[in-house]
Amino acid sequence: MSDKKISREERRKSIERQRKHSNKQKKSGAKTWIKRGFLAIAALAVAGFLFGAVLFAVYAASAPELDEELLRDPISPVFLANDGETEIPYFTAQNREYVEYEDIPQVMEDAILATEDNRFYDHSGIDLIRLGGAVVANITGGFGSQGASTITQQVIKNSFLSNEKTLKRKAQEAYLAFKLEQEYSKEEIFEMYFNKILMSGNTYGFGTAAEQFFGKPSAELELHEAALLAGMPQSPNRYNPFKNPQAAEERRDVVLNLMEQHGKIDEAQKEEAWNTPVESTLVPEEQRSTNEESNEYTAFMEMVVDELEALDGDYSLDEGLTIHTTLEPYVQERVNETMASDLFFDDEVESAMTVVDTKTGGISAVGAAREYEGDVRRNFATARDRVIGSTIKPLVSYGPAIEYLDWSTGQTLVDEEYSYSSGQEIRNVDGQFLGPMTAREALYRSRNIPAVKALAEVGSDNASEFTQKLGLDFGGIYESAALGTPENQISTVDMAGAFAAFGNNGVFTKPHTIKKIVFRDGSTEEIVAPEPVTAMKDSTAYMVTDMLRDAVDTSIAGATGKEAAISGLDMAGKTGTSNYSEDKLQEYNLDATSARDVWFAGYTTDYSISVWSGYPDVRTPIDTASNERLLAQRLFKQVMSQISSPETARFQQPDSVTQEVIEVGTEPLRLASPFTPWSMRSEELFARGTEPSTVSERFVADPDRPSGLRADVSGNTANLSWSHGSDDVSFEVSVNGEVLTTTDDTSYSYDGLEGGVTYTFRVVATQNGRRSDPASTTIEISPPPEEEPEEEPEEEPVEEEPAEEEPAEEEPAEEEPAEEEPAEEESAEDESAEEEPAATPDEPVDTPEQPEEPEEGSGSNASSNGNGNTNGNGNGNGNNNGNNSGDGDSEEQP
Repeated sequence: MSDKKISREERRKSIERQRKHSNKQKKSGAKTWIKRGFLAIAALAVAGFLFGAVLFAVYAASAPELDEELLRDPISPVFLANDGETEIPYFTAQNREYVEYEDIPQVMEDAILATEDNRFYDHSGIDLIRLGGAVVANITGGFGSQGASTITQQVIKNSFLSNEKTLKRKAQEAYLAFKLEQEYSKEEIFEMYFNKILMSGNTYGFGTAAEQFFGKPSAELELHEAALLAGMPQSPNRYNPFKNPQAAEERRDVVLNLMEQHGKIDEAQKEEAWNTPVESTLVPEEQRSTNEESNEYTAFMEMVVDELEALDGDYSLDEGLTIHTTLEPYVQERVNETMASDLFFDDEVESAMTVVDTKTGGISAVGAAREYEGDVRRNFATARDRVIGSTIKPLVSYGPAIEYLDWSTGQTLVDEEYSYSSGQEIRNVDGQFLGPMTAREALYRSRNIPAVKALAEVGSDNASEFTQKLGLDFGGIYESAALGTPENQISTVDMAGAFAAFGNNGVFTKPHTIKKIVFRDGSTEEIVAPEPVTAMKDSTAYMVTDMLRDAVDTSIAGATGKEAAISGLDMAGKTGTSNYSEDKLQEYNLDATSARDVWFAGYTTDYSISVWSGYPDVRTPIDTASNERLLAQRLFKQVMSQISSPETARFQQPDSVTQEVIEVGTEPLRLASPFTPWSMRSEELFARGTEPSTVSERFVADPDRPSGLRADVSGNTANLSWSHGSDDVSFEVSVNGEVLTTTDDTSYSYDGLEGGVTYTFRVVATQNGRRSDPASTTIEISPPPEEEPEEEPEEEPVEEEPAEEEPAEEEPAEEEPAEEEPAEEESAEDESAEEEPAATPDEPVDTPEQPEEPEEGSGSNASSNGNGNTNGNGNGNGNNNGNNSGDGDSEEQP
């Protein structure tokens, strides 16, 4: 046993020794591979360095030569109009305020260096420390995510090179920056940067900016002013203090913090500058001026600059770019003329408009205000603080209802007393309720209550989704949004773009001013225009368009946009008026006819135009009881009529849309019948597959009266027969007012005729609960002959005795008519005989109907043959069976 145990122990130790040996070998092998790996990496690094050095040398050799004129003067961008050829005069450096280095104040230099290049005086054109940080950022965020450009490099980039993020450009930039540092002093390089950097709009250089924004030379700038200007080059238009004082102040405070961080100022100086409002030393608004050679395109070009800054990519206007825009000079000229026309009813009222290409979304022209001079006045075309009123109804109510609920243009809506869920009553502008109407009518009449009901049916989520696809983001859509309240944060640019999608078969392209950018080399270009997206079905787009056609149709009573109509031009549009709340009416001492904003948005297949009118001060109202309310429509009409061609294509109905004649007010919708009154018929549009197939029975004619009614008598049986033009009717047969049967046959036999009795048979056709006028015929059965005529004299003595004994009890006046009764019957028979021969058991009499004579048969039956049955079908026959719905059309004939 012990030997066995020892053997096992030795074996265990042997296995342990082998395991340790194996692990030692593995570690040794790992170290070997690590060493080899480091050697390989080192070899690759050396090879990479050598390759990089060679590549750098190749790129550097192809770098351009330094040109002092290019180094000192800005390179203005070139802007081309939509045709790709017409140059837009806007950005120039002719009015630049050039400042020599010795005149640059220390506070301005400190602010610039703290912000852009704090080690400017320590490096040789390339800041290796800053470069290392940029390399790390580029590894984590992708190449080009962060730059490491020094002031020297920026001068080079803005003077010679394109803004491509390539190794070649970076290599050339580094080489030229080093070369620049060898040929020029630091002071000269700083002077170049100071005078050529783009500050805002077409303002180049800090000296020019000091005069423009603060009305003083740069030598007189205070700390907070210098810090503001130093922060602007990062985003010139965004940090423009005239346009965005809050953003400019935030950027200024960042610069002040950097100045303290780098020891340029102390904390007390920083705090004092922080507490100085940006607007406290800006040039007063009425004294501001612009440097543009022409104000004709100012508003449009400002939008170009804003859009360029918002694009993904490093695009700078001081890099010699050629920018292809969407501007149409002819359209812009018409807009400018209209904004300066005598259509305005006083000097204070303002307007703005945007013209968008319906198909491309390109902004063709913009009118920012009546006399817009850049920073001098507010741009009302891009402002989003006005309430748009009913112009929003197609966007949040009817468009989504057609898109998501498959509504047709004939959808029934009831204009009636209605309140929000809060209990607040909703009013129409005229204070009236018009009852049931189609969605089409509700929209072209701009009725408020149907629009709110439609939005309630659609739901906030659907409405939000629909508007977001049109580039509109309201944050949240509530039930009052159908009337444009509260402030919807939408501009004339947004509105024109959204309505353009209706005219472009549901395809939306975000409104834009730039199509493509060509870089300084002339061959490299980027298409930056937004991609079109399908925002809605083409059926929805066309159906909304067709309804909005009616809003501008001068032949339709109640259409709200007639003033904008242009003869011969197929167009669609929607009005909008925003009213004051009851509280504001009282606060501003205004009456109920006052409105703060008036809108009109309209479009053709070529252009979409949105127009706003109102006063800068919202306390000043537009009088809706006068023609002031028509200003936006009139401005629209003047521009659209001048820029539209007589050959403008019409809106084309897509195959996805069908048209049916419906009966107004039916729910669900039903097709009009041949008997629906014309006033209740309407041609409406449906998305294919959703159109109704059931015909309305509300106005259906009664069945025709049976014809050719005959009564052939055989013995004691009357065999009735008649005819009728329809196969799907039944017949009710009656005799002397008593119903005998209802049958589908056109014959009936009546047994049990008795002599001396007159029989009037009537047959009424019935169909779907409706009854025809009766057809009738009358027969008279002669009494049998008297068999015992001699019995009468035997009774005479018996009759005479009571007469002699009780003369007082006799009533001769009553007896005489009784004795004459046979004469009356004979008279009745004679009257009947004039129309038809008397019937006897052996000789049947047939009395055909007299459809044109209301009284047939004997005189005793004349009232029952007057055809006065009542069916309520509005056919003028005195009917009244309870089918009158109160629509006032019961007497109309189709």
